Amino acid sequence: MDTGLSGFIKKLPLERRLVTAVDEIAQDVFVLRIDRKHDFLPGQVVGVSLSHDIAARLYSICSGKEEPELSILFNIKPDGILSGQLAKLKKGDPILVSRPFGAFLGDEKPAWWIASGTGVAPYRAMLRSGLGKDKVLIHGGRKADSFYFQEEMLPLLGNTYIRCCSQETAEGLYPGRLTNWVREQTLPSGYQFYLCGSAEMVVEVRDILIGKGVELDQIMAEIYF
Repeated sequence: MDTGLSGFIKKLPLERRLVTAVDEIAQDVFVLRIDRKHDFLPGQVVGVSLSHDIAARLYSICSGKEEPELSILFNIKPDGILSGQLAKLKKGDPILVSRPFGAFLGDEKPAWWIASGTGVAPYRAMLRSGLGKDKVLIHGGRKADSFYFQEEMLPLLGNTYIRCCSQETAEGLYPGRLTNWVREQTLPSGYQFYLCGSAEMVVEVRDILIGKGVELDQIMAEIYF
């Protein structure tokens, strides 16, 4: 994380909220729901912590803008301080959360939504907020159970929902890395390209898109640290 962002996060005002649920949706992957006090735009993030002594971590909101609760998607980081504690929370526990912010915003324009791992979170918020028209969701994961929320994505997106699985094969999955799938495609004109996930994925896909003639102002990126 760059020092400028780190300094910003340390100064981020946090407000006390209550947990309404914590659900494990895959091994060591959780959806945390909290009581909601503020409006947000699909694609925005919140800072989350359990103590003013623990630096907040940024998480994309994965719930729709009209839903009564605010949800985030996270996985347990083996070397992380916060994620393991978040996974142990129960209904009614207090948590510190910032107001939503950020400029990785969905809109009505045609777009490719490209994600790796938990980077699918903002696209779920966009989809649940009614922004699924003219969108292609490309999600990369290692295992067949890495495609979080696929049970709701498939009915809504159909054949514009591409799951790229690098370590397992199964019906309906592209057998390989997300980057390989993108390299094989003829890109549509007039589309925006959203990238959300690991820095490695974002940089590699960005370079592929630019190599295929996509202008930088057509690419929006959100990196998960």
